[in-house]
Amino acid sequence: MNIPVLSFIFLGGRCAFCHKKISIRYPLIELMTGVFFVWWFVVGFNFFKLVGSPWSFIQPVFWLVTGLTMFAILVIDLLYMVIPFGLNLTLFSLALAYRIGLTSFGIMNPTDLFRALAAGAGVCLLFVILQLATKAVKKVDGFGLGDIYLAPSLGLLLGWPKILPGMFAAFVLGSVVGLSLIALKKKKMSQYLPFGPFLIIGTAISLLWGGAIWSWYLSFLV
Repeated sequence: MNIPVLSFIFLGGRCAFCHKKISIRYPLIELMTGVFFVWWFVVGFNFFKLVGSPWSFIQPVFWLVTGLTMFAILVIDLLYMVIPFGLNLTLFSLALAYRIGLTSFGIMNPTDLFRALAAGAGVCLLFVILQLATKAVKKVDGFGLGDIYLAPSLGLLLGWPKILPGMFAAFVLGSVVGLSLIALKKKKMSQYLPFGPFLIIGTAISLLWGGAIWSWYLSFLV
C-alpha cells in the first residue's frame, strides 16, 4: 500500500520492491497536491464561492478541477518541457464554459465575456508575435506551441484587466529565474526554459491578488 509522502519517508526514499532510489520530485508533487486540496477545503471553497444556487456549488468545484489541471500543466512542462494538447484543450473548455455559464445566469455581463475573450486572443497574439520575432532575429523558437495554446485559456480565466498583472508576473518571474540560472551556470543563453510554469504561477497570483495589484498600479496614475 502506497501512502503519499509517508511511504517515501518510511522507506528511506527507496522502492519497496526493487529498493532503487526514488526521485525527490515525486513526494514533492504529492505534497504540493495535498497542500492544494487542504487550501481549497479551508480557504478556496469560500474564496471562489458565488451566492445563489447552483453556482454556490458549481464554482468551487470548477476552480478545484481548473486548479488541478493547471497544476498538471505546471509539473509536466517543468519536468518534460511540453504541455499536452489535451490539457490545454481541457483548460480552455473549462474556462469558456465557465464564462458562458456565468453570462447565461446573469452573474456576469456580456461585456465581461467579450473582454475575457479579447484578453485571451490578445495574449495569444502577443505570443505569436514574440515567437515570429525571435524566430526571425535569433533563428530559434521563443515560445513553444504549448505556451501559445495555453494563453487563450489564461485570458479567459483572468479576464480584463487581471490578465495584465498575471502576464507581468509571469514574465518577471521567468526573467529572474532564467537570469539566475545563467549566472549560476546552470543554463546557457541558447538553452530553453519552460515558460508554462511561470504562466501558471502568474495566473494564480493574479487570480488571488490581481484586482488589488491593478488598483495599486492605477493609484500611481491618478
